[in-house]
Amino acid sequence: MTVTDSESTGAVGSAPPEAPRRHRGKHWIDDWRPEDPDFWDTTGRPVARRNLIYSIFAEHIGFSVWLLWSIVVVQMTAAADGTATASGWALTTTQALMLVAVPSGVGAFLRLPYTFAVPVFGGRNWTVISALLLLIPCLLMSWAVSNPEFPFLGLVLIAATAGFGGGNFASSMANISFFYPESEKGWALGLNAAGGNIGVAVAQKIIPLVVVAGGGVALSRAGLFYVPFAIAAAVCAFLFMNNLTEAKADVKPVWQSLRHSDTWIMSVLYIGTFGSFIGYSAAFPSLLKAVFDRGDIALAYAFLGAGIGSVARPLGGKLADRIGGARITAVSFVMLAVGAAAALWSVKAVNMPVFFIAFMFLFIATGIGNGSTYRMISKIFRIKGEDAGGDPLTMLHMRRQAAGALGIISSMGAFGGFIVPLAYAWSKSHFGNIQPALQFYVGFFIVLLGVTWFFYLRKGSRMAQAGV
Repeated sequence: MTVTDSESTGAVGSAPPEAPRRHRGKHWIDDWRPEDPDFWDTTGRPVARRNLIYSIFAEHIGFSVWLLWSIVVVQMTAAADGTATASGWALTTTQALMLVAVPSGVGAFLRLPYTFAVPVFGGRNWTVISALLLLIPCLLMSWAVSNPEFPFLGLVLIAATAGFGGGNFASSMANISFFYPESEKGWALGLNAAGGNIGVAVAQKIIPLVVVAGGGVALSRAGLFYVPFAIAAAVCAFLFMNNLTEAKADVKPVWQSLRHSDTWIMSVLYIGTFGSFIGYSAAFPSLLKAVFDRGDIALAYAFLGAGIGSVARPLGGKLADRIGGARITAVSFVMLAVGAAAALWSVKAVNMPVFFIAFMFLFIATGIGNGSTYRMISKIFRIKGEDAGGDPLTMLHMRRQAAGALGIISSMGAFGGFIVPLAYAWSKSHFGNIQPALQFYVGFFIVLLGVTWFFYLRKGSRMAQAGV
């Protein structure tokens, strides 16, 4: 069995009649049957692996650009006595947290249209476009941070363009979900997401070194550093990735996914896992400086949190494949509640080592939860398809709805990255510390544990019986 593109003359095998061979070009694939063992072993796996590799690369650069401001603002925030930094900037803690929150909010919003972009343009085509869009925030940042007199409102607007990088995740995950069979989606989606997520850690590790290379502080290098990588990601996607006709359907499945209550329930759960990951990644460096006045620690070691969380994500997907996504998600919320409680104690005790360790534990929990919740989504929609009859056409519709749901859920979850820094900023400005925000998170994670149990683990529920 072979993959047939639109220029081929071979038969399309079991391709459904609603996916006609209407495309032209070697990068379009019309016959794609990952659930067929023979097709997958002989043809599908290497094609899927190649697309996954370059998808990870493009998403990695997107995440790096998305969270670029999280480390740059550390070099722009005034010291405890209000004096300007070596870069000439003297932002307040509230201003700094605003600059890391805005890209997260914009990125969350953009995940909705980015999800629609895959069925409209094709996964490979949109990866090229989305990678090139990253040049905008990189070049604008380079220009703005070079002038300490630049108005704060202008910084906010430019930081908003970094949200382009956040949108990449939704389109990438929706696209890759079509390439892999159900039995391997947890691992594949976990790897795809982890490769992107770890871009946060890489940026937070490399950029502090880049801006001080050669002496002094040149913040403009932060944006310029990622320009060639964005171009490389676009070129690689153009040359080596594919569009799937199965994914090139219409936007109806995305809208149809909204009618399922599980789409909204999983969105709330994903706010707790991914929203926490991206929010903590954005805020952690600023918190180290704001709470303990340790900008040096923030610049040297804050990257560890995002790195650990990223590495843990495919582990969460793998565990979900073997044990069940709902069970692993429940465990992750227990871990998150414990970690937030430990962080709360460390702030009260003014104990920075415990604070740091507590956040590392939180990052591990978010990574595991990210992988398991994403695994749950595809399983939930497969069960719905089986309940609706399980014929090939029904299952195809459900796979498309699952891809749409992935984008919707990733968008909702990413809003956590906007809320978390603002919650810390509000807590700091109104109470003088971040304890109220941490108290809220402890309670929030306990509530999400209850939601997970009620809908997906409770004895007698359909999803629990199916082992979601």
